[in-house]
Amino acid sequence: MRIVVNTRFLLQNKLEGIGTFTHETLQRMVKQHPEHEFVFIFDRSFDEEYVYASNVTPVVAYPQARHPYLYIFYFQYTIPYLLHKYKADVFLSPDGYLTLRSDVPQLQVIHDLSFEHYPEDISKAGSNYYRKYFPLFARKAARIATVSQYSKNDIVERYGIESDKIDVVYNGASSIFAPAKEDVKQFVRRKFAHEHAYFIYVGAIQPRKNIVNLFKAFDAFREAHSSGIKLIVVGRKAWKTQAIEEAYENMRFKDDVVFTGRVSNEELAALLSGALALTYVSYFEGFGIPILEAMCCDAPVICSGITSMPEVGGAAAVFVDPFSVESIKDAMLLVAKNPQKRESMIAEGRLQRQKFSWEKTTTGLWRGIELLLER
Repeated sequence: MRIVVNTRFLLQNKLEGIGTFTHETLQRMVKQHPEHEFVFIFDRSFDEEYVYASNVTPVVAYPQARHPYLYIFYFQYTIPYLLHKYKADVFLSPDGYLTLRSDVPQLQVIHDLSFEHYPEDISKAGSNYYRKYFPLFARKAARIATVSQYSKNDIVERYGIESDKIDVVYNGASSIFAPAKEDVKQFVRRKFAHEHAYFIYVGAIQPRKNIVNLFKAFDAFREAHSSGIKLIVVGRKAWKTQAIEEAYENMRFKDDVVFTGRVSNEELAALLSGALALTYVSYFEGFGIPILEAMCCDAPVICSGITSMPEVGGAAAVFVDPFSVESIKDAMLLVAKNPQKRESMIAEGRLQRQKFSWEKTTTGLWRGIELLLER
């Protein structure tokens, strides 16, 4: 069998949620199935680390698909040409973009439908593209995989897709995410927090992640809890950050907010290991990988109690109303003031994290390919 894969999110040192999913599943899949051929389609030059085995043929296609107008040309003209050229048996798209101009069976991975719920959080061109084409892609797909039961239900209800066409394949966490030794935790505490305790946020800095209310809640927390506790913000600025920047400038305790930008996974694991808690109060997630990564590092988790996050956090997390600054602040106070609560959250996290692994994700995704071919 020849499987053609859309790998345009495999970008060296720039893997975020979808890129991580693509990397973690494909590196396992190609090695577990050496009897099959894989053709990886990149939209720019690629790093050799993403050519995981000898049964992978990398191909660079143009144009670079980084704008809605270019998405149309790339997926409706370039991709069908390549599917025909390489005589594909299956097209696997880990970022959800399909072609409408090919009869090759396609497996679509939809991570979430945030653009349907909050179209104002992304560019107008992007919002228009996603809301026009993703319902068409979902109907065109021979099979769909998604990363939570919440997202599956959302796809069924919003797009009218049959439930039995959709597989839930939860995300995993890299083995790098494990509890750090005490001297490592002390090192990152000195480096980033000037020896102080800290909460941590991990993810792109964009509206959906609810950074505005996180900043307001941290300010309220510090007013109620006189300490030097910091808030470390790990991630890149993504888009529409003006409101976030204004919220930061209006903070009383803004000097206690530390922006790190991107960090390596090794450094992130150390930062999570040493945190009072992860504060992940997004108002929409298809999964929320940082929640799992934090649990794998023995970090307590404060997260939103809506969309997919209760599935991921389980009994381990303290859940908040992301639209209530008071709710977020109260959770931060609970965790900061109560060492016994933190210990119980860590213990519950050790149990909860066992439900997820990239091995399970890969197995589920491969089963989707098999079911697609059995049709």
